[in-house]
Amino acid sequence: MPNHKSAEKRDRQNERRREVNRRNRSRLRTEIKKIRVALTTGKKQEAGVILANVISLIDKSAKKGIIHKNAASRYKSRLTVRFNALSA
Repeated sequence: MPNHKSAEKRDRQNERRREVNRRNRSRLRTEIKKIRVALTTGKKQEAGVILANVISLIDKSAKKGIIHKNAASRYKSRLTVRFNALSA
């Protein structure tokens, strides 16, 4: 239990940020799953559209600190390699 008024406020702020971060992380994971399904099933057109959105979302998540910048780079790289393999 917080003993000071400022600590109570900090608890409220932390809880709000936690919910926002959870929402963002959940959305990111859902979109990554969608692109992986599209790549697995071989839907090139659909995958191309989703890939652009996912890369944008990954960049935004890294900027907000939801995921580490190196993890973001790794996700983008691996998804792009899979998409390019599908194209070839």
